[in-house]
Amino acid sequence: MHCADLCARLDAELDTAAYADVDASANGLQVGPAGIDVSHVAFAVDAAQATIDEAAEAGADLLVTHHGISWGGIERITGTTYQRVAPLIDDDLALYVSHLPLDGHQGLGNAAGLADLLDLGNRAPFGSLGGTYIGQRGHLPEPLGVEDLREELAAELDTGGRPIRVLDFGPGRIRNVAIVTGSGSDWVDAAVEADADALLTGEGKQQVYHRAREAGITVLLAGHYATETFGVRSLQSLVGDWGLETTFVDCPTGL
Repeated sequence: MHCADLCARLDAELDTAAYADVDASANGLQVGPAGIDVSHVAFAVDAAQATIDEAAEAGADLLVTHHGISWGGIERITGTTYQRVAPLIDDDLALYVSHLPLDGHQGLGNAAGLADLLDLGNRAPFGSLGGTYIGQRGHLPEPLGVEDLREELAAELDTGGRPIRVLDFGPGRIRNVAIVTGSGSDWVDAAVEADADALLTGEGKQQVYHRAREAGITVLLAGHYATETFGVRSLQSLVGDWGLETTFVDCPTGL
């Protein structure tokens, strides 16, 4: 498939243009010519030396990641930026990135994947950002205790051996869950407004402890990487259905 056509199909599916004004990431094709033919696509959470090298070794023509290498522009191609860009060019490996569009997609996105994992019902978009959404909320099939929910997540997520941290300030049993993957602790207040019993995200900031405690809501910190493999895996399945060979490059950080 022509690279330009593949990128256009991904952009249309993910509604990439809707996030242009709210995302620092340069979503879409970040590195490489749009005129190449693509028959093999690799997928990874991060565009890093390790994932780029493994994608090239697998024979991929295009690497699709959630976290790219251009955040608000690149002034100089030196240091770690050079170490990432150089092998992409040397190995004729193009790079396509989808950051917030892949967080917010209500069917293919990271939050949607976690919602599928928990079998949430009555789902709705969550995590408003500049007229778009980057998360999802819904109801558990049956209320769960906090420890039961933590154990269910720990059994399914690759946290790199690190425990899922819980700020247990909400009700004893959780039914309504709001999800913003990655670094989503800024949406505590929005979760409270949505009548959520818990906010599920990847990592927290210092102030989330007191905000959650004072608001009376539980926050589960399940790991940035662990909560953001769902989107790229969903894209892998989609692209496979389009007739292309695919590879998933797993490089967990434990963070």
